[in-house]
Amino acid sequence: MIDVTLYLLIPVITGTVLYLSNSHHVRRLALLVHFGLFAAAVQGFVYVKTHGAFVTSLGQWGAQVGIYMRVDMLSMTLLMLTAFMFAMMLLYEYNSTHTNQLYLFLFMVLQALVSAIFLSNDLFNIFVLIEVATITVAILIMFKQDRQSVYDGIVYMLVNIVAMNLFLFGVAFMYRTFGVLDMHAIGSKMHQIQNPVALIIPYSLMITAVALKSAIMPLFSWLPKAHGTPSAPSAVSAILSGLYVKTGVYLFVRINAMFAGTLDTWQFFLMVGFITAVIGFLLAISQKDIKLILAYHTISQIGLIMVGLNYPTDYAFWGGVYHILNHAFFKSTLFLGAGIVIDVYGTRNIWEIKGVFRKMPAVALASIMAVLGITGAPFFNGSISKYLIQSGTSGSVVEWGILLINLGTIISFIKYSTIFFGSSPADCQSRSQVDPWKKLSLLVMGAMCLIGGIWGQELIGLLFDQVMTIGVMTQLEKSVTYAITLVAGFVIYKQFVLKTNLFYKLSLFELDFNGICLSLTGFMVAMMVWLRVFVV
Repeated sequence: MIDVTLYLLIPVITGTVLYLSNSHHVRRLALLVHFGLFAAAVQGFVYVKTHGAFVTSLGQWGAQVGIYMRVDMLSMTLLMLTAFMFAMMLLYEYNSTHTNQLYLFLFMVLQALVSAIFLSNDLFNIFVLIEVATITVAILIMFKQDRQSVYDGIVYMLVNIVAMNLFLFGVAFMYRTFGVLDMHAIGSKMHQIQNPVALIIPYSLMITAVALKSAIMPLFSWLPKAHGTPSAPSAVSAILSGLYVKTGVYLFVRINAMFAGTLDTWQFFLMVGFITAVIGFLLAISQKDIKLILAYHTISQIGLIMVGLNYPTDYAFWGGVYHILNHAFFKSTLFLGAGIVIDVYGTRNIWEIKGVFRKMPAVALASIMAVLGITGAPFFNGSISKYLIQSGTSGSVVEWGILLINLGTIISFIKYSTIFFGSSPADCQSRSQVDPWKKLSLLVMGAMCLIGGIWGQELIGLLFDQVMTIGVMTQLEKSVTYAITLVAGFVIYKQFVLKTNLFYKLSLFELDFNGICLSLTGFMVAMMVWLRVFVV
């Protein structure tokens, strides 16, 4: 049996040693450790795939008493993704001036916390991990100590602390009811509940906190502040938008599995997911800041993932799960590329950035592969996950909703892609020399968008033991649908988006801390009402 605690202890110990060290080789050591962790995660995945899921405890405590970690195919896949993503981020930041001992320490601690969240099966342990991760993320957001980033980091921290207090109250209710904190043990006892009404309050408290961590409607206003803040390191924005926000989605899956058969809320979250996706791409289209376009579009893609996870078919569910992985690759690539573009052009205004392909061909190539992935172009990773979600919803009105969401995505990235073409400003005509480590990281991440599309069926079978068939005729049909949607998106962008003030008005939408807290309360009340009226 593998010792999963090493995946958590090695980053923390290494980060601490590097922080205390005066060596000039700290970056090289950090990079070697991260690639070693990725290799170990691959080995752990092979073990789980060969021997099956298992549970391990910290210490020698008895069943349902100590802190337990449940290791299965899904958690190990996300652990591999975490190790790979952090390795790529450190490769990207290898020569950055801000990559000092403190930055490496915080980054490696965050990796350990994210890995622990994916592995933990204990509700209180999850609460503690998220609280520590919240503080770590807030410090990373504020790392360059810019005035705006400090404000955004504090708002992020306070909002998440409020949400996790709700989660803690829910955990207390669950412990009082079941006498244990282990999610698997609680799930096995769920059938003993004779009056499901008693579970409405704890479920609503916990799922509201998880919904905020996932940034679904209307609890998403914190995300653009955290992911798109001006001076946050690009690798931090990439890891938050590409990976960290998925911890909320993962906990959503685990908590709903725990309540399965007693409280079924898939219809509620199906509607919320669709609304989140639509509102997300509308707000993305309305932005002129390239980082905010990407940040708001993360909200839209989370909405799409929620649609897949909550529609009651295997194809839709595993399409949603696969989209979690795909989104990590193409959105991180886009954020990393945007960071280089902003540094070179000295602006985040999309209308002031032109000619990136001519000036930085490698950056543009990787970013375009990510754009093709997120818009669902044939042979790219997003096409596979989006097809599975759409196939799972075939024959229902939700299928048309998926087409609408993808149309909005295409319009968003038609606007974003204007930075790649045209003539560069007069002071940006010459070819820019991009740091080779950043270029390598970007190209690897962009290539993953292509690999995840060409071998999508095989990867789903390998990672999740699910057989999802996509035939040649299906590929052709997808290509035709994509081409039609692309043409429609281009026409709508030219004839409507560029000629209306509606999107300018939408760009002014923003909730402050009080507004976010009010929306948090409203969501929790709506959840309770839905459960009482439609479920129990």
